[in-house]
Amino acid sequence: MNKVKYYYNTHTLKYEKVEVSISRKAYRIFGFFAAVAVFSAIIISIAYSYLDSPKEKRLKREISQLELQYDILQNRMQQMEVVLNDLQDRDNNIYRVVFEAEPIPLEVRQAGFGGTNRYKHLENFDYGKLMVSTTEKLEQLSRQLYVQSKSYDFLINSVKNKHKMLASVPAIQPISNKKLKHMASGYGMRIHPIYKTAKMHYGMDFTAPRGTEIYATGDGTIKKAETDRGFGNHVVIQHGYGYESLYGHMSKILVKPGEKVKRGEVIGLVGNSGTSTAPHVHYEVHKNGKPVNPVHFYFNDLTPAEYQHMLKISSQANQSFD
Repeated sequence: MNKVKYYYNTHTLKYEKVEVSISRKAYRIFGFFAAVAVFSAIIISIAYSYLDSPKEKRLKREISQLELQYDILQNRMQQMEVVLNDLQDRDNNIYRVVFEAEPIPLEVRQAGFGGTNRYKHLENFDYGKLMVSTTEKLEQLSRQLYVQSKSYDFLINSVKNKHKMLASVPAIQPISNKKLKHMASGYGMRIHPIYKTAKMHYGMDFTAPRGTEIYATGDGTIKKAETDRGFGNHVVIQHGYGYESLYGHMSKILVKPGEKVKRGEVIGLVGNSGTSTAPHVHYEVHKNGKPVNPVHFYFNDLTPAEYQHMLKISSQANQSFD
């Protein structure tokens, strides 16, 4: 029941009932609801500024997960780029050298293209820069892989047409890994064992017990089988296609000039003849009359792990054995 209010009328000296007009009642109700609306708006504004709604919290978690996935994707693409660069380097400096093919130019391998901005539609997003950089990297890797794939197609055709050449290329180690102690010295500037000065070492020294068998590293014809002061008892094989290989410091030569040999055939025994400080074989590879690093020619003889280990020890600056 509504409470009745009275007031004292000083003119009539009586208590009279307070009568409130409908318009005044409506004004009061409107004022109450207006105050509630303003107060609610203030509360909601503060809440939206400092407190997240359940939907906003869910969206923020999704954004965080997307950013994490983008970071993982970027790391994987970097790993792919490292592997692809290694494949490209081997393709240009090993495989194409073997098949006497010109290396693929860098601008072709990068497979870049100009023109209009192909990613403009992504720039208006909140994370547009991240999306554009990731998309560009993926497309670049895709194009580079396509170029590398076409290069391997070319090499496959070269293999089919060059069986004889492949058999002739010096592609194994001159001493079996089972009897190989270690690779003593690699190609490059090394300390001479006698003169103790830096001198260019044009081959690789493989130490092994005296009498260990030395193998021809490719098919060919014996060009030299002789003795001199430097390499001692040594053999030179002419493989054709511009390749020759030299095997020095043998204790015994088992072939003669003009003799035909096959890859893996025994041509001599490890020794210490000539200018040598310990039993080993000094091994060189020449292409078109110029010495080249033999470490690039063990693709028929080593696993990837063994090859990486060979690269590491062959690059060490140490003393040669001859």
